[in-house]
Amino acid sequence: MRYPLGFTLAQAGHRRKMNKAKRTRYPSVLMLEPLYTCNLACLGCSVERYSGKLADRMPLEQCFKAVEDCGAPIVNVCGGEPTLYPELKGLIEGLIERDKHILMCTNALRLDDKVYGVIPPSSRLFLMVHLDGLRETHDYVCNRKGVFDKAIAMIRKGKDMGYTIFLNTTVYRETKVEEVEGLCQMIDELRADGILISPGYEYESVERDIFLTGEQIHEKFKAIRDFSHRYKINATPMFLEFAAGLRELKCSPWSTVNYTPKGWKAPCYLIEGEGHHQDWETFWNDTDWEYWESRQDSRCQNCKMHSGFEHSAVEEAMKTVKGTLQLAAWSLG
Repeated sequence: MRYPLGFTLAQAGHRRKMNKAKRTRYPSVLMLEPLYTCNLACLGCSVERYSGKLADRMPLEQCFKAVEDCGAPIVNVCGGEPTLYPELKGLIEGLIERDKHILMCTNALRLDDKVYGVIPPSSRLFLMVHLDGLRETHDYVCNRKGVFDKAIAMIRKGKDMGYTIFLNTTVYRETKVEEVEGLCQMIDELRADGILISPGYEYESVERDIFLTGEQIHEKFKAIRDFSHRYKINATPMFLEFAAGLRELKCSPWSTVNYTPKGWKAPCYLIEGEGHHQDWETFWNDTDWEYWESRQDSRCQNCKMHSGFEHSAVEEAMKTVKGTLQLAAWSLG
């Protein structure tokens, strides 16, 4: 299967529950950023996400309250670099106790001493290791030599120890399509469980011009879509059509909500300048979801991020029998 069975069933069960309650907007994923501290300063990352002080991290109780307020079945633990969070073991254990599935996004530099042998493998814990190209490109994007080789070594070690590990690739201007396929070809060699591919979002605070224009996104993702059937790519067929410019989708910013050391970030983790809310009810009720769904804001024009559009792609696919069957076949592939 594209994802482990328990993960897929949790998503389906949550969707059925929300549909039964007649809710048209609901979060499926919580992006939980317990800290804004990182051991890298990647070229494609917003400054706030790697420059924070460790002392400003969230306590566990605050993390768990956000999880409970949100109610999403999937928690994406990110940051910052989550392996630097001193309470990481307690966070993962608490999320598993709450029946959550955890995607932990990491650059892999500290997996060997912060996760391996400290946090045991679990069917609910998925390590998402960033690889934004092959060695030269990835080290360039990470702004440090040796990061690619370390990540590869940590993937191999983690698989030997029984962890579920996915590759997580953001496509930038520097990323050659051949490199993306090269990473896809490495899935079997590394015994990884799949690869998530998404075009980078153009943060206003990033000075270097490494992002794709709309036309460049379409060009690269048309090529990626052409070879996607040969590999375990964790993006639905309809999302790849959207990224390739072959169809339009509205955004679903409410499907992946973001909680940070500053509070709930409106309307999503990508948009700067809209502020933060300290409580869930204010965030959920005061955000103009209809406006952000429309993508009329200038900051949304060049966005085709997985977090905003994969939910829309799934909902669109399930409107027809053909789309539902295509989605089912993809899930089982």
